[in-house]
Amino acid sequence: MKDYHINIFYSEADGGYIADIPDLGMCSAFGKTPAEALVEVEVAKAAWLEVAHAEGKPIPRPRYRPAIYQVAASAG
Repeated sequence: MKDYHINIFYSEADGGYIADIPDLGMCSAFGKTPAEALVEVEVAKAAWLEVAHAEGKPIPRPRYRPAIYQVAASAG
């Protein structure tokens, strides 16, 4: 299984970086650096998956791919 795509972007309003996982609704984290945001979202992902599993909720397969990957795949 491929892993989930992670977006990392700077948020002026928050004064730091936000990392989110689009396939896992509301799974996001904050960090002062991109690396810190990545570490934190990995922690959030583990917690998200653990809770979903414990509650018997479906765990989505990794599907999200940014448009740049979709264009590259169709060109090849």
